Amino acid sequence: MFKVLLWALAIYLLYRFIFGLVIPVSKTASQLKQKMSEMQQQQDFQQQEYARQQEQPQQKQAASTAVKKDDYLDFEEVK
Repeated sequence: MFKVLLWALAIYLLYRFIFGLVIPVSKTASQLKQKMSEMQQQQDFQQQEYARQQEQPQQKQAASTAVKKDDYLDFEEVK
C-alpha cells in the first residue's frame, strides 16, 4: 500500500514538474524564436528599402547631370 502511494506521489510530482515548468519554458522559447525571426525579417526588409532609396537618388542624379552637360554652352570672353 505504501509503495502505491509513493508511486502515485512521484507520478503527481513528475506531472506537476513537466506541465508547470518544462512545457511553459518550451512554449516561451518557441515564441521568442518566432519573434526574433519576425524581427530579423523586418530588419532585412528595412535594409533593402534603405538601399533602394539610396540607389534612386543616385540614378536621378546621374540622369540629371547628363542633361545638364548638354545645356551648357562654351564660354567665350568678350573684349
